[in-house]
Amino acid sequence: MTQKQIGIVIFDDVEVLDFCGPFEVFSVTRLNQERGLEEIPPFNVSLVAEKKDPVITRGGMRVLPDYTLAQCPRLDVLLVPGGFGTRREMNNEPMIAWIAERAKQAEVVASVCTGALMLGKARLLEGRRATTHWMALDYLQDLFPQTTVERGLHFVEDGNIFTSAGVSAGIDLSLVIVSRLLGEEIARMTAKQMEYSFPENNKRKVAIAQAD
Repeated sequence: MTQKQIGIVIFDDVEVLDFCGPFEVFSVTRLNQERGLEEIPPFNVSLVAEKKDPVITRGGMRVLPDYTLAQCPRLDVLLVPGGFGTRREMNNEPMIAWIAERAKQAEVVASVCTGALMLGKARLLEGRRATTHWMALDYLQDLFPQTTVERGLHFVEDGNIFTSAGVSAGIDLSLVIVSRLLGEEIARMTAKQMEYSFPENNKRKVAIAQAD
């Protein structure tokens, strides 16, 4: 089986669990968990940043990217996490242009939390359903009126575009992507390996007020 290439975009002030949660899911996935490290994993996961310099996350963790935008190989899955840095990066024209271009090639394009703002800026959410962190739902709707913002869902799948609620929701989203690409049985075994509950539905876990 040919490994699928997964690229997770990182940038200063990215939310740690937004990208580390999906990284964990994809990196521990195996077609046969009993063989564990003896088996070549189905996914090769890389961190991609605009520059090769260390990325300083929200909270101060320093992370070294594997590739710059220019160096990044072809991706089967492109994932954009969130965090306070998205307010800056969604106006970073080279970054947004790169996301828009790579999305044309990817089998799956996904965002966690306010990473949806960057997908929106790349015009990937027009005419689609999407969600984000509960605190940014109104902001997402105001910025992208042609997007149907789902307030009651933990994650949203619309064609090959996946979006999720905030922070920990990225783990659930990634398990759903594993299920889409490799089947539910593999996704459930991945969740079991992580000692994490497989998402049985996509109902938002945090109660919020619904818009009129």
